[in-house]
This record gives sequence, structure tokens and C-alpha cells, in this order.
Amino acid sequence: MAASALPAENKRPWLKVCGLRQVDQAAHIAAAGADAIGVIAVPGSPRWLAPGDRPALFSAVAQSAPGCLGVLVVADPQDVDLPHLSPLSGHQVLQLHGSETPERCAELRRSLGPELGLWKALRIRSPEDLEQASLYAEVVDALLLDAWVPDQLGGTGHRIPVEWLTAFRPSLPWWLAGGLNPERVAPALMALADAPPAGLDVSSGVETAPGVKDLQRVAQLLAAVAPFRQDHCI
Repeated sequence: MAASALPAENKRPWLKVCGLRQVDQAAHIAAAGADAIGVIAVPGSPRWLAPGDRPALFSAVAQSAPGCLGVLVVADPQDVDLPHLSPLSGHQVLQLHGSETPERCAELRRSLGPELGLWKALRIRSPEDLEQASLYAEVVDALLLDAWVPDQLGGTGHRIPVEWLTAFRPSLPWWLAGGLNPERVAPALMALADAPPAGLDVSSGVETAPGVKDLQRVAQLLAAVAPFRQDHCI
């Protein structure tokens, strides 16, 4: 597994802000305390960022906050796409948000090298879908759970019913996504206190438009997460 695929352990719950398109916003959010910044590489997404624009954004994040991970979000990448997915673009993690099988995840790790972290997103439409988690335990570094919405891969604002997750204890660290915003963070984490996610992934919940973040809402989000990190401080 990739050594740099996860944020610092003592900062749980980690916070990832996803769908950044503006260099200055990405740098600001990283410096403010986000643990990961996500960039969308799925054509057709309103948050898509062209390959040529990604290195500058990831570089700005690294300069603002060296410990903040750059995450490139893709869906069902083909072999022809691999040159744009290597760490040379500046990201440390590739988030697989399509229908990638465990076998495909293993192929991508072999092709892209051990230094690039792999996270697998699972789109959850029923409690039974959580059983997929065990299939990926040996081939990725972390999981991300997002709500299933027809024909949309993410950033929908839809939530997974929290009662589905109270007994979810995978062997991998996992991120909770889907419909999170500054007001919903505390209730979600309190409901999952016995089996908390390692991290939270937020996109549309802090936006004024797809890919345009409201920095005041981001500050509120960071403030909402802060009390839950107190027990992990060193």
C-alpha cells in the first residue's frame, strides 16, 4: 500500500474538500486546515478540471499545506488515460469513483506504481451494498461511501441513511460522503460515535456553484469538525 495515501492519523476525522477548480481557493482551503483537496477528472462533470490545469492547482496546495493530500477523482479509467493519472500531475491519491472491480484496482496499482495511493468509492443504495467493502481490502488504501443516485457519480447532495452505517466496521479507513455540510457534520459524527468514519468528504455542501466554494462555509465546516478532533490531538 502507498505510504502517503492517508493524512496524519492524529487528525481524525480527516476532512476532504472535493471538486476544486480554482487554484486560489484550493490553496486557501488547504492552508485553512483541510487534509485533502479533490479534483474531478470525470468528463461531463460540472466540476471537471482539464489535465493541463491540474498540476498548478496541486502545486499550490502543496506549497500552502505540505501535508494536505491532492486527490484526483476518476471513473472507470482506461489504459489510454494512464499518462494523465500518474503522480507527475502532482496528486498523491487516485480516487476511483466508477464501477472498478477489485481486479481492476489491482491492475491500476501495478500500472501506476506503489507510490500512488488508491481509494475506492462505493455508491450505496442499500445496506447490502456495504458488503462490497471486504472485496477491496487488499487492493486499495481506503474506501469512500457516497449515496447512490441514478446517472450521477457524486456531488449530488444526497445522503446515506446514517442508521445503515452504525455497524459498519471495515478493515480499511473510510470516508463518509454525500450531503454533508457545516450543519450536518456534528449530527452525523455523533450518530456514528461507536463506529466513526476516518474522514469526511464534502463538495456541494460548501458551494455557491459547482466547483466554486464559499470560503465562509468552508470555515464553518472546519469549525464543525474541530471539536471531534480534540481526543486525537498530540
